[in-house]
Amino acid sequence: MSSLKERIELLENDLKAVPQRISVYHDLPFAILRYDPEEEWTLRREVRLLATRLEEAGREVQIIPMSELLWQSIDESEGLAAVVGLERDRGYLAAQDQVTTYLSDRDWRPLADLLAERLSHCNPERTVVLLTRAAVMAPGVYHMSKLLDQMQGRTRVTTILFYPGSIEGTTGLRFMDLKDREALGNYRVKIYG
Repeated sequence: MSSLKERIELLENDLKAVPQRISVYHDLPFAILRYDPEEEWTLRREVRLLATRLEEAGREVQIIPMSELLWQSIDESEGLAAVVGLERDRGYLAAQDQVTTYLSDRDWRPLADLLAERLSHCNPERTVVLLTRAAVMAPGVYHMSKLLDQMQGRTRVTTILFYPGSIEGTTGLRFMDLKDREALGNYRVKIYG
């Protein structure tokens, strides 16, 4: 397993290549850069440095924290007070399930819709989007594999998901390295692991 800096360097080289070498599918221009959850603060610094280097190379870069999308979904659904009230009355798991519903159900503000809306304003020829702070979806709020499945065909903007977790083999990712979580390997995108 390579270090975080080595994985970011490989990603950067693939993003700067002409044509870019990050995507296997034209209708799913995503890649995942996996990092150990305890490297969160280092990762945030490295993402900002990566963004600067990509901008110096002529790319437009947007950093989108997944936490912003989570809070937007809650705010545009029933609001935080409803979630807090539900947790108070029925417990954490009920509140987590409700937030999962907000992020998944078309009657609310699904995460894939929010992300697609943000990406619709980007120039697919020049823009690279860096999705950070995915840990906000732990322990079981939302599965990243679901987001990638739902984004297929919805954007042409190069998007990198920074994924906190462990890797098993070459494609098995365990979100937040949670031991009760199965390592999933159906991402269909390039993984810098």
